[in-house]
Amino acid sequence: MSKLPAAAPFDFAGSSTAVCDAVLKLRGDALHAELGRIAACLLASPQGTFVLCGAGASCAPASREGRLEKDVQVDGRCVGRYEVTGRAYTLDDWRQLEGLAALTGTLLQMHGLAQRTTHAYAHMEAQLAHQSQILDQIHESVLTMDRMGYITSWNKGAEQLFGYTALEAIGRNILFLYADEDPTPLDAFPEEGGRMMEVRRRKKSGEVFWASLSLSPLNDLEDHPIGLIAYLTDITERKLAEERLHHLAYYQELTGLPNRRLFGRLVDQSLTVAQRNETTACVLYVDINRFRLINGTLGRRIGDELLRQAAQRFRNALRDEDVVAHLAADEFAIGLFDVRQHFEATTVAQKLQAALEAPFRIEGHDLRVGASIGISVYPQDGQDAETLLRMADIAMERAKENAQNPDKSVAFYRLDMNQGMEQRMKIESGLRHALGHGELVLHYQPKFEIASGRLVGAEALVRWKHPTRGMVPPSEFIPLAESTGLIVQVGEWVLEQACAQASIWQQAGLPPFRLAVNVSAREFTSSLPDRVASTLRRYRLPPYWLELEITESTLMHDIEQVIDIMDCVNGLGVALSLDDFGTGYSSLSYLKRFPIDTLKIDRSFTTGIPRDSSDCAIASTIISMGRRLGHRVIAEGVETVDQIEFLREAGCDEVQGYLYGKPLPACEFEAALRENWLLVA
Repeated sequence: MSKLPAAAPFDFAGSSTAVCDAVLKLRGDALHAELGRIAACLLASPQGTFVLCGAGASCAPASREGRLEKDVQVDGRCVGRYEVTGRAYTLDDWRQLEGLAALTGTLLQMHGLAQRTTHAYAHMEAQLAHQSQILDQIHESVLTMDRMGYITSWNKGAEQLFGYTALEAIGRNILFLYADEDPTPLDAFPEEGGRMMEVRRRKKSGEVFWASLSLSPLNDLEDHPIGLIAYLTDITERKLAEERLHHLAYYQELTGLPNRRLFGRLVDQSLTVAQRNETTACVLYVDINRFRLINGTLGRRIGDELLRQAAQRFRNALRDEDVVAHLAADEFAIGLFDVRQHFEATTVAQKLQAALEAPFRIEGHDLRVGASIGISVYPQDGQDAETLLRMADIAMERAKENAQNPDKSVAFYRLDMNQGMEQRMKIESGLRHALGHGELVLHYQPKFEIASGRLVGAEALVRWKHPTRGMVPPSEFIPLAESTGLIVQVGEWVLEQACAQASIWQQAGLPPFRLAVNVSAREFTSSLPDRVASTLRRYRLPPYWLELEITESTLMHDIEQVIDIMDCVNGLGVALSLDDFGTGYSSLSYLKRFPIDTLKIDRSFTTGIPRDSSDCAIASTIISMGRRLGHRVIAEGVETVDQIEFLREAGCDEVQGYLYGKPLPACEFEAALRENWLLVA
């Protein structure tokens, strides 16, 4: 109970402020005493109290004179009662007390709600802290992200796994943890749980590791998806163990090459592609000669090292797409795919044998070995890897038995293929011999200007004068030289001999004419301009004596590099001619960029002139195109008067063929030049 102070009574606004302060700051008896004092002051009463009461108290004024009471209710429940006494009270006094009680009830209700909310938040914070402690104590890395992939939480396990603190990680996109080669895009994440995957991630240190990743949806209170929860566990050790087991199961431990089991799988996969593309494939079975003798005499350690070095030499001799396997001991297998002709496998076999020619220097020993090789061909000899391998093994045994030199012996499983291979190998070895023993000669076929009938040039054509077979047709040895790479040596020899002969004719006083030399695609490299320049300098030959003929197949490689090489050749003053035009696949959009002087119509289009309307149309189109581009046009293979008349009317500039002159040796060509042909000055 509180007595009225001597100060002037409150107005209602002042009482409201006092009640607000009391509810906010006081509790228990102190609050009740202050509320009683405020009521006494408001009504200018000698005595005022606030007492707790139960529900159902009367809301009417007290019946006794000199006393006024009013319940304070919160949500329909009585929580206390104002009582003032000591004077006569009016209806206005009752209304003021009623207003004070209503205000007090409202303030107590709001304060209670605020307290409950505060307690709820405190309880929630305690729960979150508790959950955070639990997440931080588990070893698994747990993080959450929004639907755009930005990290929203990061536990201690994530800190330990990745090395980033929560402060460094939260707010960044999850992609910063990806390894560079990780193929999993962010939009591949599911919106429902149950997705498990194995991924590669990157730590703060830069180390890349394998992790097991589990994703679960993160929903809001209305169960709408707002992000993902990611659980990660480091599984690097398990993955390394799996890789070791895989390597043991599919690779030879000694050489690191695929074993027979993996070789079979790889070959079968490639045969499926070969079947779809209707191409040929070959399997080579390689047996290293004298290995068992070396292994038994010098010991297994030296034998193992020999096998390791042999395996490396084989790998270096093959293309990346070829499959090489170590089957057992001294036996290897090679898978060749996308092979155009089966005999190309013999070239690979010879490369493998050549790779073993240099001695193996191991612990002070110079060891020499060779190889016998058997070849089987898909689809003739088998439809699967195991069959082809078995057939190649039989062919290898046949090669060992039938060869005078086992280190150079190669055999196909089918006898008819062996006969073709033996003939091809004889031609190849003979051509190598011919290059070094003067069996190659040049013949020269003249080129004439149609308008004047005068000679304007000649093409240098290589011929092989075999000591027993006589003249070997170019169609027999040029394709072989192309497939074996000998065409580079042949081409170098032709350029050298043609320039030497042109120098002789220059010194003999003959007027200059263009001497054309064919350049293969293998020769058309960045070293060509320097080789041409040095050859011209060596024979003191002006560049206008020389013309290089290139085929359209040469242009199918790096266009920009080809144009750079052509520009360098042009810079020397040497003319360029595009041979066999119309038979290749060069883009006409590039033709205008090639710095060429002459287009040569292939003989396949001149043969049918003038009977074949298609040949006539093609030849006319090439001539018209060449003239519009500012190139001279020459037709080869001209053998009849009708052909020359058609070409003259179509506007062709030059011709070459048996109608005017066949290829002749240098001395006969010079004699005909002096006696019968006129040179264009």
